[in-house]
Amino acid sequence: MKIIMLGAPGAGKGTQAISIAEKYGIPHVSTGDLFRSNISNKTELGMEAKSYMDAGKLVPDALTVRMLLDRVSKEDCKNGYVLDGFPRTIAQAEVLEAEVKKLGEQIDFAIDVEVPDENIVKRMSGRRACLKCGATYHIVHVPPKQEGICDQCGEALVLRDDDAPETVLKRLNVYHEQTQPLIDFYKARNILHEVDGTKDRESVFKEIVEILGE
Repeated sequence: MKIIMLGAPGAGKGTQAISIAEKYGIPHVSTGDLFRSNISNKTELGMEAKSYMDAGKLVPDALTVRMLLDRVSKEDCKNGYVLDGFPRTIAQAEVLEAEVKKLGEQIDFAIDVEVPDENIVKRMSGRRACLKCGATYHIVHVPPKQEGICDQCGEALVLRDDDAPETVLKRLNVYHEQTQPLIDFYKARNILHEVDGTKDRESVFKEIVEILGE
């Protein structure tokens, strides 16, 4: 079972990807984790990616796909995987499709977690983070015991720049320009399934399980 998670930043696709991985016993493959792992382990692919990043350049799609294919060729991916954070553009989707096809395989499901922009802005601007220990909270959904103070280490909580409304809106604009076209791409391949991401986590996951099957 090979699954791609789609959705705007803050839609909750990463959380759902982790739940899917746990239920079906397949790896959650996040491109962010892939880059960090390859760079920290100083793999050939990681060092190549780092050279672009150090120069302030975008890592080429072909290199990202090579890194991804290297990961999904591992033994733990033999029964499938959940891709989170890739592809982000039509060009990346086309490269991924071509490479997977070479292996005689295909993507089985593209799950789009749908959440209106205004909901995402509210959701992300309510996040608070502890810069010391990394714990995260939400002022409505997962508040700390004491307002503004981390439960774990007692440090002050902050609204990260990435979660500020103006930053979120910029990221959403980029998403609509670059990533939204993937909806039509996977719809044309009859593997797109949309779920209502405004519901609570458990309800969204239940909807996804109904699509994927028990």
